[in-house]
Amino acid sequence: MGDPARLLVVDDEPSIIDFIAMGLRHEGFEVRTAPDGRAALRVVDDFKPQLVVLDLMMPRMDGWELCRALAGDRNRGIIILSARDETTDRIQGLELGADDYLVKPFEFGELLARVKAVLRRRQPDLQRVVRAGELSIDTATREVRLADRSLELSVREYDLLHFLALNADQVLPRQRLLDEVWGYNFFGDENNVEVYIRYLRNKLGDTDHQRIQTVRGVGYRLRSDVPVAAAEG
Repeated sequence: MGDPARLLVVDDEPSIIDFIAMGLRHEGFEVRTAPDGRAALRVVDDFKPQLVVLDLMMPRMDGWELCRALAGDRNRGIIILSARDETTDRIQGLELGADDYLVKPFEFGELLARVKAVLRRRQPDLQRVVRAGELSIDTATREVRLADRSLELSVREYDLLHFLALNADQVLPRQRLLDEVWGYNFFGDENNVEVYIRYLRNKLGDTDHQRIQTVRGVGYRLRSDVPVAAAEG
């Protein structure tokens, strides 16, 4: 087994810190805590957490400032905890780089599920090249090739295709694609999945929908056994 994921919990309420840290340690995570944003940044430099769970309203440096300071590291996730439940606050947090936003009070089980989901999305890929038949994805360079053809994909197209390829030949429900690729706090039309599947089919030359199959009423499946000639029709 690998080393436990490193988590930093930042909150100025000792009872909240103790509640979250105890639960996460019980689940096998390595956890450190900080009472405010400035202290958190010192811990980040030394501990290098893979995920930071932070409150918004804190002294010295609040959660908004801390989010700005932490944003930009693709391999470190951020979950905001706050009693503020306005949609504008959620949107602002996500725009500042947070992966998720959870309103207090919350059940520990819900926080745990979101922690695990963010870690899955954020952790570096252990598999350098993901293959699904004639499709290959280099996760280090983000180069995507179908047979001998290189594909130019947007960030969202890449993320969606990468997740489909990691689960090749499995039927993935639309809701799971939304959670894993767009995140739990996606504020938008669920039809975005269909839109981006269409974009991918166009770039893959999948005119007959053989490579990316629609499973009606469920979701989508990326098939690894479709030759390029057949997929391109």
